[in-house]
Amino acid sequence: MPFSSLLKFPPIMLALSLFAVSAAHGGAEAEGSNPILRDTFTADPAPLVVGNRLYLYVGHDEARGNEMFTMREWLVYSTTDMKRWRKHGAIMNVKDFTWAKADAWASQVIRKNGRYWLYAAVEHDDSRPGKAIGVAVSDSPTGPFVDARGSALIANQDTPKGTHSWEDIDPTVLTDDDGTTWIAWGNRQAYIARLKPNMTEIDGPIKEITPPHFEEGPWLHKRGKLYYLTYASLDRATHSDERVSYATATSLDGPWTYRGELTGSAVNSFTIHPGIAKFRGKWYIFLHNGALTIGDLKGALGRRSVTVEHLRYNSDGTLKPVVQTTAGVTQPPPKD
Repeated sequence: MPFSSLLKFPPIMLALSLFAVSAAHGGAEAEGSNPILRDTFTADPAPLVVGNRLYLYVGHDEARGNEMFTMREWLVYSTTDMKRWRKHGAIMNVKDFTWAKADAWASQVIRKNGRYWLYAAVEHDDSRPGKAIGVAVSDSPTGPFVDARGSALIANQDTPKGTHSWEDIDPTVLTDDDGTTWIAWGNRQAYIARLKPNMTEIDGPIKEITPPHFEEGPWLHKRGKLYYLTYASLDRATHSDERVSYATATSLDGPWTYRGELTGSAVNSFTIHPGIAKFRGKWYIFLHNGALTIGDLKGALGRRSVTVEHLRYNSDGTLKPVVQTTAGVTQPPPKD
């Protein structure tokens, strides 16, 4: 729901809207503790800072029973204090990509040229089988978003060296200091490419940049002169579930230097998905786990819940290990 619409509400209804997320779960947990969104099951967090508000884009887990992933739409929440989260509702349904047939998987929204661009993973229809990445656009961070191309930005046939049909998922986008926007994505193979200024076309070749143990869920960010590629990793020789690892580079073109694991695995979830942002002078990493219970539905692989932790850096630019907690950012970051 756009903020302009909320202004029309009576004060009591506005207050209920602002606090619905933190109140939905009940209990004695501190406001803003993990999981931070408790009114529904959410996954694949993607933060975007606009002024003094942080918007958080998530997938909506709707699985019942032992279903793995049932996801039809993308949602957005926002905060000004990292404790109270306002629910804005659905911003787009997978059916809005008329060429896609299922699976509103991981997404990210970026602001450029005064508009908001959503890049999202879906299942393409049978004309181009396999996972694909679409791009949608809105004049507002809370949507609604509409298909900006009428076709996939990236389809499975665009990365022919890949080993499976679901490698083209989990897009992450970053605009560099020179104004050029890049997109990275992948599952088991990681890819990166430039976007044209119109934000709806690939500009030049697609390059593979797969770091060690890369599984999925890449996230690009920059701090100072260093670029970071943070991702869900899986060392199949030693682990049975995903961790978060990262690599760094002095150019988005690479080469990328593997820096090791950043977090352990998530509670009650095989998958994990990082999203990183600097907000009000502090760095945060958003993740998901399967720790939330809503009514008679318990957290599971297809019923995940978003969390957030402090993100800290060493003097050389490397990242300090992140311990996943229930308190999250309601507590100050650990002392060095």
